[in-house]
Amino acid sequence: MYAYDEIDRTLVNERVSEFRDQVKRRLSGELTEDEFKILRLQNGVYLQLHAYMFRVAIPYGTLATNQLRALAHVARKYDRGYGHFTTRQNIQFNWIKLAELPDALEDLAKVGIHAMQTSGNNMRNVTSDQWAGVAPGEIEDPRIWSELIRQHTTLHPEFSFLPRKFKIAITASDHDRAAIKIHDIGLRLIKNEKGETGFEVLVGGGLGRTPFIAKTIKHFVHGRDILSYIEAILRVYNQYGRRDNIYKARIKILVHELGIEKFSREVEDEWQHIRNSSLEIDDEVIEDIRSRFTYPAYEKLPHMPDELRQAAADPDFEAWRKNSVAPHKVQGYSIVTISLKPTGGPPGDATAEQMDALADLADKYSFGEIRVGHEQNLALPHVAKRDLPALWKALDKLGLATPNVNLITDIIACPGLDYCSLANARSIPIAQELTRRFANHELANLIGRLHINISGCINACGHHHVGHIGILGVEKNGEEVYQITIGGRADESAALGTLIGPGVKFDEVADVVEDIVEAYLALRERPEELFMDTVKRLGVEPFKERVYATR
Repeated sequence: MYAYDEIDRTLVNERVSEFRDQVKRRLSGELTEDEFKILRLQNGVYLQLHAYMFRVAIPYGTLATNQLRALAHVARKYDRGYGHFTTRQNIQFNWIKLAELPDALEDLAKVGIHAMQTSGNNMRNVTSDQWAGVAPGEIEDPRIWSELIRQHTTLHPEFSFLPRKFKIAITASDHDRAAIKIHDIGLRLIKNEKGETGFEVLVGGGLGRTPFIAKTIKHFVHGRDILSYIEAILRVYNQYGRRDNIYKARIKILVHELGIEKFSREVEDEWQHIRNSSLEIDDEVIEDIRSRFTYPAYEKLPHMPDELRQAAADPDFEAWRKNSVAPHKVQGYSIVTISLKPTGGPPGDATAEQMDALADLADKYSFGEIRVGHEQNLALPHVAKRDLPALWKALDKLGLATPNVNLITDIIACPGLDYCSLANARSIPIAQELTRRFANHELANLIGRLHINISGCINACGHHHVGHIGILGVEKNGEEVYQITIGGRADESAALGTLIGPGVKFDEVADVVEDIVEAYLALRERPEELFMDTVKRLGVEPFKERVYATR
C-alpha cells in the first residue's frame, strides 16, 4: 500500500472545498449547466441519461480496506446501494444527487480518495497491472513509477487542457495485464544490458471511433528520464494535436497522420531541450516513493498446506481454485481474483454490502489490500494458500465465488443505453443473457479461455475492438443493431478484431455468439487449441459462414 503525504491530503481537501462552492453556485443558478460542465468534469461528474454520474479514481488499481469501506458508504448513503467498477480502474456511481456530491467527495477525501482527472481533456487515472508487486517474474513493482507519473501529472498545466482525454498504462511483466497497447502512452518496464531500469515506450494506441494499436516510439528510456520523455510527447501532442474536430483530436490520429517516424523525430527534438533539466529524476525521489509503499510481512509457508490438499476433494472448490487463483511471487501465497460477473448480473457491479464484506475478508486474508483490474474484477493479492478454502466459502456466501474468471461469462461491458447518454444500444442485457446462456461450468470449461467485450456505442468503453469476440451496439433506422468482431486481444500480442459480417438484431446476439462458439468447438484441432488460436489459423470465414448460413 502507498501512504499519501500532507501535500496530497491538502490538495484533495482544497479540491472538495472548491467544488462545494461550484455546486452551490450551480444550484443557485449563478452558473448555467454549460458554465458548470467544465468544472464538474474536472471532478469526475458527468450528466448521464437519468442522473449525474460520479467517477472516482483508484490509482493503479490499489485500494486499502478503509478506502473500499468508504466507497461502500458512498454507494449506500448517496447512491442506490451499489457501485460499478470500470475498465480504467475507476468506480462509478450512477444515481448520485448533485447537491450531495460535495459531501460524498468530502467523505472519500477522509481516506485519500478523489475524483480529480477522471474525466475531461486531461491526463486520466494512471493504470497498471492489478497484480503489481506480487506477480512472479516482474521486473519491479510498476506502481512506484505509476505513482511518480500520478504526482507529476495531477493538475499539471501541460496535462490539464489537452486536445482530448489522455491515458497512460504501465506493466512490468512479460504477460501484459494492463493492456498498454490500447493506451495513448503504454510503458513496459525493462532492464538494459547494464541492468538499469527503464521503459519501452509505446504511443498512439486507443479504441473508440478509430481504433489503433500503439507503436513503439523508443525501445529504451532510462527511468530517470521518463518524466521528461512523457512531457516531450505531450508537448508535441499539445502543439500539433487537432482541437477543431473532437473525432480527430486523440494522439492516435496525430501519430497515424504524421507517421511514427516523423512523430518520434518531433518528440526526440523536443526531448533534447528538456531531458537534462529539473525533470530528470533523482534516485532519492524514486526511493522516497518506494519507501511509501509498504509490503506485507509474509510468513514462511509450505507450498502445499494440508488445508489446500484436503479441500481439493471438493469439486466446487477446485473449479473455483483453478480459474480464480494465480501464483504469487512468495511461496505459500496466492493471488485471488474475485469475479464480479455472476450469472445474470451486470458486469462490474458490487453492492455496498459486498464491498464492506470484501474489506473484512481483505483484512482477514490479504493484509488489508484489494486490487481493481481493467477486466472489471477485483483481486486479493496476498492470500496464504492455507486460507484459500475458508476464503472461498466466505466469498460463496457473498455471491462472489462464481468460477468463471477468463471464461466465456467473464464479460467486459460498458453501462450502455441503460445509463449512458452517449450510448446507442444496450450492453448490460446482452451480457446478462450470455452469462445465462453459458452458465453451465462444464461447458464454459470445455470452451476454455474466451473473452467477450461489449460496447453500447462507438466510444468503445467496453473495449469491444479487443475482445476475442467483440460486440458493438449501434443505432440504425431506430433499431439497436449489433456488429460482431472476432480475433481481438488486449495483451502483449494486442490486435483488433475483424468484423464477420452485417449487424444483427438485439435478440439475435446471444444466438450468434452461440453459433461462433459451436463453430470453434467443431473447428479446433485439439481441446487445448484456444479460440484465438483457431481464429488465427483459419481466419474469420468459417465463423462467418456458420453465423450467416441461416440468417
